[in-house]
Amino acid sequence: MAERMPAVFLGHGSPMNALESNRYTRAWSALGAHLPRPRAILVVSAHWYIDGTAVTAMQRPRTIHDFYGFPPALFEVQYPAAGDPELAAEVAEIVKPQSVALDGESWGIDHGSWSVLVHVFPAADIPVLQLSIDATRPFDFHLELGARLAPLRERGVLIVGSGNIVHNLRALRWKEPDLAFDWTRRFDEAARDVLSSDPAGLARLDRHPDYRQAVPTPDHFIPALYFAGLAMASTRPPRVLIDGFAMGSLSMTSYTLEARCPVDLDDRTPAATIPDPALIPPEETNL
Repeated sequence: MAERMPAVFLGHGSPMNALESNRYTRAWSALGAHLPRPRAILVVSAHWYIDGTAVTAMQRPRTIHDFYGFPPALFEVQYPAAGDPELAAEVAEIVKPQSVALDGESWGIDHGSWSVLVHVFPAADIPVLQLSIDATRPFDFHLELGARLAPLRERGVLIVGSGNIVHNLRALRWKEPDLAFDWTRRFDEAARDVLSSDPAGLARLDRHPDYRQAVPTPDHFIPALYFAGLAMASTRPPRVLIDGFAMGSLSMTSYTLEARCPVDLDDRTPAATIPDPALIPPEETNL
């Protein structure tokens, strides 16, 4: 029988984190070193945001460089993990009566997945699937779908949400890599309080007074709802893996569920930044 796997939510920030070493990437690496080896990884990435729910079902998913304006070295990164069509069929079956399409060719592994996985599992020797985010659905749908995925953990599947609790590209301060605005801190702390006490309440944070600034678009927030759904199905509360902020309006906070991983709390190296806004506006980078 497969070992029950933890679940994680990773605040992925700039794709340049794939190339850099900082307090966040070192925490992701430490996480990979302390996790049991999964049968496969299922990622809910902010960057597969479409009008429907689908799961990648190809044998060899491509590495997608879905961003603009970054240096050539980032476009050269490959994450050649295999897929797992049989597991994709399991995912579609386990969430019924919700419908999940099997995607055999249109997607692959986007930077919301590989920019963190290159640190968590650098050998790329574990199959990776992605589950899309249906942009037409309300928060409660994603919370419930996350809870429906919980049995996959008993089958050795590591479920990863990859986004950012706070993600406002128009407010970024490019030259202040570890800055946090007051509203960024308030909303991040509200999410932490809810996840530790009532994970279902994460779907109601759209009522928070700082929500519109913290979450001007929901794509990066929704992966945390899948993690919250998994926490609802667990008997243990989530733990913070690493917390912090980037460029004023990004929360880099990451969480684990049923996993312990030591990190260096004295490490204050900031997260990676983005291209010069004078060359390309942040909202056009697809960060």
